Amino acid sequence: MRTLQQQIKHILTYSLFIAAFSAPVFAEDAAETSHKDMHHAQKSLDWPGIYRAFLPCADCKGVKATLALNKNSSYLLITQYVGKSEREIVEKGKFTWGDKENVIVLTPRNGTTTQQYFVGEDMLIQLDNAGNRITGNLADRYTFRRSDMTQSSPSHAAH
Repeated sequence: MRTLQQQIKHILTYSLFIAAFSAPVFAEDAAETSHKDMHHAQKSLDWPGIYRAFLPCADCKGVKATLALNKNSSYLLITQYVGKSEREIVEKGKFTWGDKENVIVLTPRNGTTTQQYFVGEDMLIQLDNAGNRITGNLADRYTFRRSDMTQSSPSHAAH
C-alpha cells in the first residue's frame, strides 16, 4: 500500500512540475500574439471619427481639411483652399488598411489616385505617395487631429 501512495505522490509531483514549467511558455505565446495584434491600429485604437488639419499649400494660405473615417470603411474628405477659393471640395470613397501597420489607404469613388495616412492615437499623419512620412519644416502641418465627437457642429467652417 505504501508503495502505491509513493507512486501516486511521484506522479502528482512530476505532473505539477511539468505543468509549472509549461504554463509560462503558453503564456508567452499568448502574450506575443496579443502584443502583435495590439500594434495594429485597426484593432487597438479608437480610430473612427472626424479629423482636421490645415495643410500647406504652394499657391494659397493653406488647405483646410476635414476627414471623417467611418466604421464601415468609408470616408468623407472636405478640403478648401484658403485665400484662393471659398469652394469646398467634397471627396467620398472607401479606405483599406495598408500593408504597413497602422496605415490606411484612401481610394476615392471617382478616381484611382490613393492617399495614405498613418493612424495614431487621436491623429492621422498624411504620408507621401510612397507611403513615407513627409519631412522638412512643414512636416508637422500634415498631422490631422481628431475632433471632439461631442461638438454640436461638426461643420467644416468651424476650422
